[in-house]
Amino acid sequence: MPETVSVVKGFEPVLQAAARLQILAVLVQAQQAEFARLKELTGCSDSVMSKHLATLVDAGLIRLKKTVEGGRQRTWASVTRSGRVVFRDHVAALQRIVSGGVDPA
Repeated sequence: MPETVSVVKGFEPVLQAAARLQILAVLVQAQQAEFARLKELTGCSDSVMSKHLATLVDAGLIRLKKTVEGGRQRTWASVTRSGRVVFRDHVAALQRIVSGGVDPA
């Protein structure tokens, strides 16, 4: 995962986009989700969802698997082990920010 500058320990800039945070939150709970379901949950278009997923893959937070079911290609996303850790740390950082207990990195 590329090194990023963080103002708050555990804060992950890749997750600043609400849709990416929402995607990771779903995947941490559900283990995996299909592209169409993630698109529906976030309200993103196909192209925007593809870009968000690519960003999360590039950051090492999720992995994608393509399958063919009923003659139709489907894309499934699942969270990686490091994605779980990053999500947990990011949520903890957000909680510190909103509670006023911000600790610099």
